[in-house]
Amino acid sequence: MKPPALQYLEDAWPDCPRDARLLGIDHGTRTLGLALCDPGQTLATPLKTIRRAKFEADVAALKTVIADYGVRGLIVGWPLEAHGAEGPRCQSVRDYMAMLAPRLDLWWAVWDERLSTADAHRLMAEDMGLSFARRKQAVDALAAQTILQSALDFMTANRNTEAGPRSR
Repeated sequence: MKPPALQYLEDAWPDCPRDARLLGIDHGTRTLGLALCDPGQTLATPLKTIRRAKFEADVAALKTVIADYGVRGLIVGWPLEAHGAEGPRCQSVRDYMAMLAPRLDLWWAVWDERLSTADAHRLMAEDMGLSFARRKQAVDALAAQTILQSALDFMTANRNTEAGPRSR
């Protein structure tokens, strides 16, 4: 079976399910940061961080989240290098999605995640009394939120442009 082609949001956004919850994923070597948007696709909120184990456990955890929240699509962080080139982390995401996408049977696309973790750290500039482990979990979910919110803003801007000027 041929793995699914990589879908960049810049090209794939017209096919994104509308009026549906999307799940943002910040893919890391040890964790998956998750964020969820409202059905109107205007606001992303951090959801949780899943500690990665075996691939089958990742799939089961994601399927549970997808079922519990009625998710109909995924926005996956695309970890470009600072100068915009694809690096080894992009290959890791590509390989992961080649295995994951057929198992979930959802619309999905990758979106530039540069600076998402840095933005999450900025949002958590104060210690907030959390242990390092709790801060790390929060950072991963906040990074997923940053990725998802940026993707939602991109799609909204394109849909508004596509619709043309509104009449009064």
